[in-house]
Parts: sequence; C-alpha cells; structure tokens
Amino acid sequence: MSMTLEEMQLKRRLLGYSYADLAEKAGLPLSTVQKVFGGVTQSPRHKTMTALEEVLQDGKYTPAAPINRTDQTLIKEPSVTYGSAIRVKQQGEYTIDDYLALPDDVRYELIDGVLIKMDSPTRSHQSIAGFLFYKIYSYIEENGGDCTPYIAPLDVQLDKDDKTMLQPDVMIVCDHDVETDKRLFGAPDFVAEVLSPSTRRKDMIKKLQKYKDAGVREYWIIDPEKDRIITYLFGKEENDIALSSYSMHEDVPVGIYAGKCRINFSKVAPNKEPIV
Repeated sequence: MSMTLEEMQLKRRLLGYSYADLAEKAGLPLSTVQKVFGGVTQSPRHKTMTALEEVLQDGKYTPAAPINRTDQTLIKEPSVTYGSAIRVKQQGEYTIDDYLALPDDVRYELIDGVLIKMDSPTRSHQSIAGFLFYKIYSYIEENGGDCTPYIAPLDVQLDKDDKTMLQPDVMIVCDHDVETDKRLFGAPDFVAEVLSPSTRRKDMIKKLQKYKDAGVREYWIIDPEKDRIITYLFGKEENDIALSSYSMHEDVPVGIYAGKCRINFSKVAPNKEPIV
C-alpha cells in the first residue's frame, strides 16, 4: 500500500468518482466502500484496500457521461488536459479554483500549489486564539485604532496569486485595500498561529517564510505545549528580523503597536505555571 485512506479520499474526489463508481470499478460491494471511507471499518482487508488503490492510481478516467452532481461530496475536476487525455493534478499543481471546489465540511490550506488538510482545532487552541482576538479587539476599540482584527476561518490570498490560500488563526489588517467581501487579498500586518502537533512544522518553517516574503510585519507562533510564544518583527531589509521568545505567563508586546498593547496568556495557558 502506497496511499493512505486520506489520499484515496482526495484522489476519489479529484477523479469525480462517486462511491458507486469506485465500487463498480474495484469489483467491491457499495456498502464495503462506504464503510471504508466513512471510517466504519477500522481495519479494512488488505485485498479491499489494494483493489481501491489500483483503481485510484490509474488517474486516466474520462467520464462518458456527465458526473452525477447530486453527490455533494464531489468537487470540480482539477485536471490537466493533453489532447483527449486527462491527467489528475499532483501536489504542487493545485490552484485556488481547486481549493474553492473542495467540500465545505473539510478545511484545507493551499501553499504553493500543495493542498494541506487541517485538523479540527482543539478546545485549548480555540480558547487561546479567541483570547488573543478579544484582547487585540479591545485594545483597538479603547484607543480608537483604525486597524481591524480577524479570527479564523477567513481565507487569505497571501501572495495575490492562484497558488496559495491560507487561514491564519488571528490577524490584524491596517491596510484596508487588502479587505474584500470574500477574503483578504494580500498580507495582513499581523499574524498569529497557535501550534498543534499536525501544524508545528508547517507553521514554524513554511508559513514563517511565506509571511515574511509576502510583507507581513509581525508574526507570532504560540506553542501551548511548550509554554512559549515566539515573535518575529520583519523589517524592510532581507535580514532585518527582530526575534523574541516569551512564556505564556509573561506580558507579550505587540510590535506593530510599539509594545503599547501587551498580552498575557496566563488565563488560557494549559500549564498554569511557567515551564522552567
């Protein structure tokens, strides 16, 4: 087996197969396919998974009739056409059109043409993000500020191209030209991401570079597990970066407000005492 169940599900949608289509092509009962992809069968038989993978790895299916759009799990066919042949896109080739065609009940981010599934946030994650949004919103209101805070889920077309769409946890936008009815088109001034095991590498490495290159002025990485907040202030020059690290029990200054807004996460920190 070279494909995970999640990869199979995404490939099925990209090919436009309903569960009935897949069952027929794999020579399996429809109920078996439904139970596998619905998570009812926790340990599917190797023979079953091999049959499904063989069908999905083909990637050359051209429907003779229109796809049944009554199946709401289907998405548009992001494909590359060569004459009469259709090749399903690979990671790195996806666009914002593909991203927008995904079902509403799943969350993905698109980074440089790569679709990345996002897990549902934990209670602690939501508590920290909500607290940060509230404190920033209160500061702006109390001081008559013109910037606007936002909280996920909100699409951010960071690079103003068709290859990247992110959903940062918390943002501040001071350049209102970035704001559109459907999304932010360009870089927020401030971005904060709350780490989880599944997003740690992406947030600390890939997104750090993406935000810097796009013109984000300040980026916070909040790591509840390690009781740590890393802040980056990006200057106009390539190597002009101010890096600081704080405990969640310390006052953390918001750089774009010259430190006048300071936030202490003690009330929502998972560890009630600082980790020494």
